[in-house]
Amino acid sequence: MRTSRTRRRAVSMAATLPLLAGALALGIPSAHAADPVPSGRAALTGTKPTWATGAADQGATADTNKVDARVYLAGRDAKGLTAYAAAVSDPSSASYGKFLTAAQTQQRFGATEEQIAAVTSWLKSAGLTVTGSNQHYVSVSGDVAATEKAFATSLHNYRKGGRTYRAPVRTASAPGALADAVLTVTGLDNAPHKATHHETLPGPGPAFKNSGPFSTYYGSNIATTLPDAYGTKVPYAVKGYTGKQLRAAYGAGGYTGKGVTVAITDAYASPTMAKDAQRYALRNGDKAYKHGQYSEVKPADYNSVEACDAAGWYGEESLDVEAVHAVAPDADIVYVAGASCNDPDLLDALNKIVDHRLADIVSNSWGDIEANETPDVAAAYDQTFKLGAVEGIGFYFSSGDDGDEVANTGKKQVDTPANSAWVTAVGGTSLAVGKGDTYKFETGWGTLKATLAADGKSWTGFPGAYTSGAGGGTSATVKQPFYQRGVVPDALAKANGPARMRTIPDIAAVADPNTGFLVGQTQTFPDGAVKYDEYRIGGTSLAAPVIAGVQALAQQARHFPIGFANPSIYARYGSPLYHDVTDHPLGARDLAVARVDFVNGVDAAGGLATSVRTLGKDSSLHAVRGYDDVTGVGTPSRGYVASYGRHH
Repeated sequence: MRTSRTRRRAVSMAATLPLLAGALALGIPSAHAADPVPSGRAALTGTKPTWATGAADQGATADTNKVDARVYLAGRDAKGLTAYAAAVSDPSSASYGKFLTAAQTQQRFGATEEQIAAVTSWLKSAGLTVTGSNQHYVSVSGDVAATEKAFATSLHNYRKGGRTYRAPVRTASAPGALADAVLTVTGLDNAPHKATHHETLPGPGPAFKNSGPFSTYYGSNIATTLPDAYGTKVPYAVKGYTGKQLRAAYGAGGYTGKGVTVAITDAYASPTMAKDAQRYALRNGDKAYKHGQYSEVKPADYNSVEACDAAGWYGEESLDVEAVHAVAPDADIVYVAGASCNDPDLLDALNKIVDHRLADIVSNSWGDIEANETPDVAAAYDQTFKLGAVEGIGFYFSSGDDGDEVANTGKKQVDTPANSAWVTAVGGTSLAVGKGDTYKFETGWGTLKATLAADGKSWTGFPGAYTSGAGGGTSATVKQPFYQRGVVPDALAKANGPARMRTIPDIAAVADPNTGFLVGQTQTFPDGAVKYDEYRIGGTSLAAPVIAGVQALAQQARHFPIGFANPSIYARYGSPLYHDVTDHPLGARDLAVARVDFVNGVDAAGGLATSVRTLGKDSSLHAVRGYDDVTGVGTPSRGYVASYGRHH
């Protein structure tokens, strides 16, 4: 419940913006036959972490310690919700596109007043204080003794990764009479966390600027004075692609997203976002925002401002908003701010969108590693995604910026919530847009970096060390969804064992910060000046809003919501509607670009750093013919958007 999510690393300089450490390194729990619940109780599976072992047990948590938890409600018909969410999203189903309104969804699948009252009564009778409730959950606070009574388990302290965490000794449970009413409980297994309320958001964060020289389009400026890389001179990195170039690359045609609303969720809200977005559009040839086209939905107050590095999210928000508008200039954009980077607050933001049907498409450039996810939290997210699906809302999540995560965590794994079977996971590419906005090629995004030797005649340690790349791979916890059958090769789907599992990503777009997007943001410079500036940025933080923008164009073509898009995305697999991206689009030769950066990130006062960055070297992941674990089915090609107008 208190696991913190990190913004995708919107890398621009040398991948130096830090990924926030997750609040916990939670294991993936499972229900064990040897861990029965008391008679007359219903198990809340996934509430005991696998790291809560006898060997790690440090003894009972003091009865007086405080616990904050959320009991998520299953609603009227949890199985029916899953079935309808699948049917309404599947082009081969008779129920395809028969979406419900938010009110109809609540009436058919939401929790009843009787369920909420019964759950509330149970929790109060155990001695817990109800701190809030709505159609999704009942939140409670109380001491350990009351918590143990309510959930029929004991709470102990366990050592993990050099720290001590609280967790249930056995799977939590609810009274058997409430088995159909309670989905799960979160918060029992999380480290204590003190959050103060009514915090003031910090001002614009530290400035970053790119040095030159640049290419204006891919290959326009060759680094003739620098050493060869892979046997040839390489181009300088682009200054940053604009909307015109991205729209051309992904086949926007005459579509603009008119009549479609895209929501963006992140933690906090940049105080200069609206002004920055207007200025960026004006400077870079995008349409000016019409009155009311951009709006914000903010929480009553924020928390965990320091722990979540609130100002560090502002660049992410600028990127998300400006990229969506650049690709879909007539789409409405609603920015929905989370009160923090913690799961409960991000879930609240997503639920606002679903409860009031604020948007058709939701772009999310944040997440965490799968090992930090527990099934209780995953169940809460999935319920929100399914409720959205029946209303015709599609959720898009960036797949991560650390490839197979081995360099980052020491373990091969995917990211979450991108691993959910109910979202579209967006992978990343390196994009070459040529002269006249022509699409030249893409590779999978994966970067090796080597620096210029002191004598300027070679690259030190070429091709260099791995810095970043598109997240992807095979989930250890989520089974293969129906839409991936027959498309994802068994070599990937069964990478973790005999069972076919969810593989990500589903689709991809530009992410490489060396072929990235120009973004505008108000920043704080070393001399104290606070002013607007522009810089190149990347990460799957970029790919997700770009695909959200493309999907807005596709929905305009369809004249009807697309909703949860994966069945439709996979139905187009293997057709010319996608660029089938590979790591070697020009034959056997590897590709690279040269980059010059300010050492201090702002100006030449601290000197310049010259490096060469390879394309298509994503840890153990590879972009190959067909579906792959870097780009999924590929990237949208000419005709993709218009195809939604031909397939009703």
